[in-house]
Order: sequence, then structure tokens, then C-alpha cells
Amino acid sequence: QVQLVESGGGLVQPGGSLRLSCAASGSISGYIMAWYRQAQGKQREIVASISGGSNTAYVDALLKGRFTISRDNAKNMVYLQMNSLKSEDTAVYYCKIAGLNTWGQGTQVTVSS
Repeated sequence: QVQLVESGGGLVQPGGSLRLSCAASGSISGYIMAWYRQAQGKQREIVASISGGSNTAYVDALLKGRFTISRDNAKNMVYLQMNSLKSEDTAVYYCKIAGLNTWGQGTQVTVSS
């Protein structure tokens, strides 16, 4: 079973940027990959997803223009570039293989001055 490990979270000021990475222990080229986030006291929500060949990417409408999802199948990596961060982006961000109950442990993103 493929395991996922997220990294790249941290504390950033409003307006700043972060790039999250998701490292898979095996090949993910055939899978749709997704990023989710869960803020404290709220339900987990999808942020973005990307097809196996990177030809189709989805970003939540409210985040479009600030967040970009990408992947490198050769490295078994998925990325989430987050720009112009706001306090409401504070959450734990998770990587997931779509269609499978395979989640990473999450990486905390805190946007605060």
C-alpha cells in the first residue's frame, strides 16, 4: 500500500506563500491525487485535485488564482503552491489518493501576523 507524507507547512504571515509537498512511497502515476484541508472545528474539505497525467486540475473556486496543484510522477510527488495566504487558510493540509482511503499524516499551515 502506498504511503503518503506531507511536508512544507509552517507559520507564515498574511500575504505570504508556502509550497506543500506530498511524497508517495510508490508509484502514483495512475491515480488522481488531491489535497484536502481541515481547520480546527471544521470538516475536512477538498482544496484541489489533479489527474494522473496532469492534464486536468481542479482547484476550489474560492481558492483559484491563489492555489496551484502540480505533480511529478517520476518523483512520486504532488505539490500545492499557495500564494497570498490568508488567516482563513490556516488548517492541517492532507494529501490523498482519490478513490482510496489513503491519507498522509497532514502538515500544519498557520497564517498569522
